[in-house]
Amino acid sequence: MTSSDASDTRTDGTDRETSPFRHEETDRDAAPQFVLPLVVRIEKTAPPARTDALETAARAVLTLLSDERATDPDGEWAQAVRDWQDARIRKVVRRARGGEWRRAEALPGITVAGRAAQVRVFPPVPLDGWPKDLAKLQVSGTELDDPEPVAEPDADAPVLWLSPDLRMSAGKAMAQAGHGAQLAWWDLTERQRAAWRETGFALSVRTADPARWARLTTAGLPVVRDAGFTEIAPGSCTVIADHPALRATRA
Repeated sequence: MTSSDASDTRTDGTDRETSPFRHEETDRDAAPQFVLPLVVRIEKTAPPARTDALETAARAVLTLLSDERATDPDGEWAQAVRDWQDARIRKVVRRARGGEWRRAEALPGITVAGRAAQVRVFPPVPLDGWPKDLAKLQVSGTELDDPEPVAEPDADAPVLWLSPDLRMSAGKAMAQAGHGAQLAWWDLTERQRAAWRETGFALSVRTADPARWARLTTAGLPVVRDAGFTEIAPGSCTVIADHPALRATRA
């Protein structure tokens, strides 16, 4: 799993960067840079399936964004989350097992479980200020696969569509799925966000076929454009967030 340090831009056809969660006047590159750490549990004998890990990472990001410690103005994570969102919304995925995982779980954060995957998300930290027990974790050396064919996604639930034109490591794809989920979250109304939260953030992550991808790119849905820090070229479109509520407003 290679480094998944990434950034994104929400586009709506006009290339404007917008979010109700950012200060209106912010130079994203000049602002202090923060990163959202995610740690995926990968035991040697029982690694999670790739799609399960991607979907769990996306739900972990949404779980943190909706947590009262992040949303309450006086919450213990609120300032860190706001500072992170005012800059490039970088996410980095690292892996842990055994004692490493137990030490990670002892740090403030939230563990989200998928079918078999476990991902722990932590409040944002300065780019060069990782907690020691997280900084020591590996960002390379492990890849994940889907041992069985992945089922068709539920058309009535959100789908984070991966580009068919890019090859990404599992860690990179987990970060990108998290970006897509976050952009969808930003675009929803408060009522729509509450409804999604009540489902436990039901979602799927799938790779689009070329024809579907071509349609999605012109649908006005949130598009993740990678900053090019790792693995792929700057500006590459990696994920399109196809949330039914957003699809309805753009029909």
